[in-house]
Amino acid sequence: QPATSLDRTKQDMSLRFLLAVIATEANASLLQPTPVTRHARSAVASQMLGLFGTSADDACSMCSRARFMRTSSARMSEAVVAEAETYEFEAEVSKVMDIIINSLYSDKDIFLRELVSNASDACDKKRFLSLSDESGKAYEGRVRVVADKESNTLTIEDNGIGMTRKDLQNNLGRIAQSGTKKFTEALGSANSDATNLIGQFGVGFYSAFLVADKVTVVTKSDEGEQLRWESTEANSYTIAKDESEPIEATGTRLILSMKEEADKYLDDFTIRDMLKKYSEFISFPIELWAEKTEYDTVPDPDAEVKEGEEPPTKTVPRKSNVWEKVNVAKPLWMRPPKEVEQDEYDEFYKTTFRAYDSPAAHVHFSLEGQVEFRALLYCPSTVPWELSQDMFNDKVKPIKLFVKRVFISDNFEEQLLPRWLSFLKGIVDSEDLPLNVSRELLQKSKVLSIISKRLVRKALDMFKDIAKDEEKFADFNKNFGRYIKVGVIEDRDNKDALLKLATFASTASDDKGTTLPEYKARMKEGQAKVYYISGASKEAAASSPVLEGLKKKGYEVLVAVDQVDEVALQGVGSFDGLDVVDAAKESADLGEETDEEKAEGEAAKKDFEETLSFVKKVLGAKVDKVEVSKRLTKSPSALVQPQWGMSPQMQRLMKAQAAASGDDFMGGMSANLELNPKHAAVVKLKAMVEEDDAAKATKDFATLLFDVASVSSGYEVSDPAGFAKRVVALMSGEEEEEEE
Repeated sequence: QPATSLDRTKQDMSLRFLLAVIATEANASLLQPTPVTRHARSAVASQMLGLFGTSADDACSMCSRARFMRTSSARMSEAVVAEAETYEFEAEVSKVMDIIINSLYSDKDIFLRELVSNASDACDKKRFLSLSDESGKAYEGRVRVVADKESNTLTIEDNGIGMTRKDLQNNLGRIAQSGTKKFTEALGSANSDATNLIGQFGVGFYSAFLVADKVTVVTKSDEGEQLRWESTEANSYTIAKDESEPIEATGTRLILSMKEEADKYLDDFTIRDMLKKYSEFISFPIELWAEKTEYDTVPDPDAEVKEGEEPPTKTVPRKSNVWEKVNVAKPLWMRPPKEVEQDEYDEFYKTTFRAYDSPAAHVHFSLEGQVEFRALLYCPSTVPWELSQDMFNDKVKPIKLFVKRVFISDNFEEQLLPRWLSFLKGIVDSEDLPLNVSRELLQKSKVLSIISKRLVRKALDMFKDIAKDEEKFADFNKNFGRYIKVGVIEDRDNKDALLKLATFASTASDDKGTTLPEYKARMKEGQAKVYYISGASKEAAASSPVLEGLKKKGYEVLVAVDQVDEVALQGVGSFDGLDVVDAAKESADLGEETDEEKAEGEAAKKDFEETLSFVKKVLGAKVDKVEVSKRLTKSPSALVQPQWGMSPQMQRLMKAQAAASGDDFMGGMSANLELNPKHAAVVKLKAMVEEDDAAKATKDFATLLFDVASVSSGYEVSDPAGFAKRVVALMSGEEEEEEE
């Protein structure tokens, strides 16, 4: 060690601290001549005091001297470097293989997808290399699948590039090394012909051990002899020369000796269904060795032959095995939209999504740049059966995810479409999606957000195109109008665009309803707000007394018949610069008043002050307050909600939900009672109060005005029997006897 004034103890402490700093990658901030913040200094000080029993100042001093020692003594540095040794991580291979095979994949069905994808990649490599073949012979790749129940084996064979002994060691004997990925890298990024290759992680092959005890790979490449790679339970493997059935030209034959519990994968229907599900759109033909039954007509030796007639015949079945092509559908989304006919889109929709209707519209597009993907979205013409009972059925998966034409999943936690678009059907194909290694789970990332936003934007464009056709738009709203309104509630980013599509019933429109842009176009001069009211039906809501003032001015009012309508309109706030308000709220601005109307209102408040106090005293907690109304023109009374009150429609819904869940409904805020000072019934009540406010008839008359307001405003009458008695007494002209 170089001479220094520090004693040996401090030297040791200095070296220990220096090594600790380097080990935690903190040397950049502590060893550089950069000022250390008070917070960082405090944190380091507390750590050093606990670890080394020294103060921050002493340690920094030691660090400074250590830096001097490091720069002044190259010999010391070389000695430290010479002493360092590099080690590689070690692993118990059998344990790692067990994790890969049994923990990586959640669904055993995945094995067929992975192995067929590998076969497709082998064919793609052969196709690419054949482009430079001087013989000019076109390469026709194919993948063949044979399920043999007698030998308990499943064979997947391709006529692709094949493998050499070295390839077998590297690609199958080395875990997580992707031969496809290395092939692509060797070609370079400029070779677009290789972009169809699927594999990337180098573990898909081992999914074979999910269903097989023994895996045998027979392969032949252009450069070598036919070889056999074999492994039992993924513990070890052997490579030897193969003497079995020769492979024509090049290719690979994968033979799976199935586990006892995996015998279902030898069933013709199961294999066919899995191939169509996962590999329907593979670019090379997938052929299944299937049994075919044909019927031959032959003479019937047992039948009686009549003279002059032809000998009787009979039909006998004849079974044979043939190569049957499974993947007959074409991946339309991979083609330019201009090259696809409407009939092709319709047929693809019906076969891919097993639909019986023709789509109302579709949108086919691709995105290139930061994220690359292709997508095809359909809007059904009718409500899918699975959504007819539950509009947000969790079992409905609107988007099928593909990576280079290979189906990955339609069930992932992070949805590509918001739930208000769950009625759509579509396909997304992208290699940029953040999948986990098993390619089963979609992970959260910025890529998902970009794709999701573009899908939503394109879906909105599709809906706008539908809106250009009045008849088609009417059908669209009939089937999916509620989803659009849910979007208004939940999707704040696209609220304005959705409000232009959402259709509501209106006091001035027919059964088709109206959109907010159409409503605005019909607004009267001087109208500054958009009004709406909720009700059990359009007729009931339109006849509500709270609308009398608006009707007098000729204002149109939207009607929220569905609870979704009401929630959507409540959350709108404003549309195109116009406030959207509930006409049944006490705070609803019904337009400007003239000076004469203001004067009449103030006079009525003073004139009816005693009557209003009396009614409030009689009704008690049934109402929040009693006021002279500015909105009533024909009716004697009406109930309106406070600013944060709950409409009668919403109260009934909440009450029903509480009853269904076994909870008690606490009820909403008490409504306000408004009285029409010009109505004869209210004038009569005023006279009765002035004459004798203690009389039972006066109290009953006040209560009856409240009951009338409840019924006409859509509220439930809390005491139907009492209401009936008061009406009968009024009809008969006799005062009801007071019960003791």
